[in-house]
Amino acid sequence: MVSPAQHAAAVRALSLNYEHLDPDVPVRLAKRTTNLFRPRAAAMGPGLDVSALTGVIDVDPVAGTATVQGMATYESVVDATLAAGVMPLVVPQLRTITVGGAVTGLGIEASSFRNGLPHESVRSMDILIGTGEIVTAAPTGPHADLFRTFPNSYGSLGYAVSLTIDVEPVAPFVRLRHLPFDSLQSLTEAVGQIVATRAWDGEPVDFLDGVVFARNAAYLTLGRFEQTLDAAETPSDYAGQRIFYRSIRERSTDVLTVRDFLWRWDTDWFWCSRAFGVQQPLVRRLWPRRLKRSDVYQRIVGLENRHGVAARVDSWRGRPARERVVQDVEIPLERTADFLDWFLREVPIEPIWLCPVALRESGSGAADDSGAPWPLYPMRPGECYVNVGFWSSVPIGPGRADGDVNREIERVVSQLGGHKSLYSDAYYSREEFESRYGGSVYDEVKKRYDPDGRFPGLYDKAVRRR
Repeated sequence: MVSPAQHAAAVRALSLNYEHLDPDVPVRLAKRTTNLFRPRAAAMGPGLDVSALTGVIDVDPVAGTATVQGMATYESVVDATLAAGVMPLVVPQLRTITVGGAVTGLGIEASSFRNGLPHESVRSMDILIGTGEIVTAAPTGPHADLFRTFPNSYGSLGYAVSLTIDVEPVAPFVRLRHLPFDSLQSLTEAVGQIVATRAWDGEPVDFLDGVVFARNAAYLTLGRFEQTLDAAETPSDYAGQRIFYRSIRERSTDVLTVRDFLWRWDTDWFWCSRAFGVQQPLVRRLWPRRLKRSDVYQRIVGLENRHGVAARVDSWRGRPARERVVQDVEIPLERTADFLDWFLREVPIEPIWLCPVALRESGSGAADDSGAPWPLYPMRPGECYVNVGFWSSVPIGPGRADGDVNREIERVVSQLGGHKSLYSDAYYSREEFESRYGGSVYDEVKKRYDPDGRFPGLYDKAVRRR
């Protein structure tokens, strides 16, 4: 735990560091790891050192809050909160996602159908803004405009140095049911029923996500907290030889410790560890448990992006170049089957992850005149969406160019009334981008809190890769 005095010293050091950065060079974080998948411009100078802002300041299970530094990873926050019998309302799937990153970007998980997105459980946050000041943003007060526009701003309005978030009680275990569906329409109908009632077949549902393996092989995974297990029961372990996503098709029920449940997808980066051979039995036995983690796989991808070894090998073998298709998109529930039908027909990527989400009923955002409480990602209150995640690459066919598939996905998502996250490649024109991600609302807040343009703008970061 970090004491208030230690946190105050870290903030002073951050402010001093910021003052000494070249004012003519865009400010970027000096981080060694990232969960972004879009290329970033090469740093033109030293970045902002946030290495002292990675701790947990306080966990108060009685008040139902935790106060954390902006660069605290969810792994460290979960360790601290579970020790107190609570957890954040939404714990994104990957251990090294930071709380500040999930709020200024977007995070989602199987509790999102009842708890919304991570920024909705923020009570207040201290943010370093472009002028070098640290301001406290909350749902009401002088910086409420920054509070509402900070989510999905990706550091273009400032960086959170601390956040106070809601937490909720947990049980020691999570019991799972894997429900098969041979129809995409029947799956989405079941999602609607579960979101409305938070139950299925008379049993409560605390967690809800799903996987589409094929058009006629889709599953919803329902989880509920469990206080005790039968004497003969042993929680499953998916950090050894067994692989979680494969278990969904192999068994109808399961039980995990709450910690293992929260990181069930991290161990194999959902299913993407197969690209590194980690799912081969021999390799898996030799690959240490401590290295079965998303950040390890991400570093391997980073090396490939820098050196292009696999791409050169494919070229030598006469294989076509490949387009990276790594995206998460939110589709209104009633159009989700349409999107999946199109995607399975046109894009050769399987499996696909599904995660229902609805804005939190008691969330901290205040809707504007359009009814959107969070203008940079304007989901509508009272409506259920489904996050559809797909992370792979596709061959670039004859007469096609890199980016064509991603552009077509953007077109269909927009046509169906959805949005996509900005952590990966984006190809929107500035006009279309601004119509979908804040527009004039963003511009006004940007001018107020970063009048000299110390931080790159959102369009520059997300699309122009600056």
